[in-house]
Amino acid sequence: MAFLTNDKLVIVGAAGMIGSNMVQSALMMGLTNDICLYDVFSPEGVAEEMRQSGFGDVKITATTDAKEAFTNAKYIISSGGAPRKEGMTREDLLAGNCKIAEELGMNIKQYCPDAKHVIIIFNPADLTGLVTLLYSGLKPNQVTTLAALDTTRLQSALAKKFNVMQSEITGCATYGGHGEQMAVFGSHVEIAGRKLTDIIGTPEFPAEEWEQMKTDVTKGGANIIKLRGRSSFQSPAYLSVEMIRSVMGGEKFRFPVGTYVCNDKYNHIMMAMDTVLDENGATYTVPQGTPEENAKLDASYEHLCHMRDELVDLGIVPPISEWNAINPNL
Repeated sequence: MAFLTNDKLVIVGAAGMIGSNMVQSALMMGLTNDICLYDVFSPEGVAEEMRQSGFGDVKITATTDAKEAFTNAKYIISSGGAPRKEGMTREDLLAGNCKIAEELGMNIKQYCPDAKHVIIIFNPADLTGLVTLLYSGLKPNQVTTLAALDTTRLQSALAKKFNVMQSEITGCATYGGHGEQMAVFGSHVEIAGRKLTDIIGTPEFPAEEWEQMKTDVTKGGANIIKLRGRSSFQSPAYLSVEMIRSVMGGEKFRFPVGTYVCNDKYNHIMMAMDTVLDENGATYTVPQGTPEENAKLDASYEHLCHMRDELVDLGIVPPISEWNAINPNL
């Protein structure tokens, strides 16, 4: 098999459902011949399953030792936090998972400071990604978070509503935080070539039905917990591996990602923007929608700032004025 790279890929949280699915997806995509499974709980069982699947040209290692896992790592995907349970919001995981993110960042700085890209998917991803970036010492374009799941939830809801394939729903995007305060943008969406804005408010798609759909999209993760009795694992696993494939030089990633933003309007924050993710990492532009959509994005940013400031109060991150001393790239 021809691989995209021979560089070491580390899957953090590999013993869990998301992690084990990421491992299988990465192997099936032929990303690299060097995959390390890392978890505080032994991921050896997952490694054995993968070896027994017959992926013959790949070195699969499994470890509970951070030094062994991260040494020489070039690419990292981490789902290594506590999962959401029914009745919980992503924000409920803030303090505990951000402490885990701090440790992850420090491991990267100590054992693989020349890592090329890190993807964070454990919630609340905007904050865990921000904390990882701060303590890793990496550049802002080298750490991204999984925001695509919100966009695919919008795309799939519209595809079901209009009975078309998801690929026929174009211009779909959600921006801002990966939480129930996300900004759902519909002004650029087309349904099989028809503008969504021309359909909203007609008998085919009443305005109140669109408003309900937007609300349902923001609660898509909670709905999966209700339907399956556990938090999402297949969709975040697959999309995050698609993300790492793009920075390895594979197919460009199709959806927005969470990235570090610092400009005149939004600063010192991790949030979903209009992004390009490729071998150069993440680049972004600030999305422009209707005044209502832009206001929703502003509100999402304010919500993220509130959580970031809570991390300062908890002592998990220092005041923003001190960030540059920890990571000169910020």
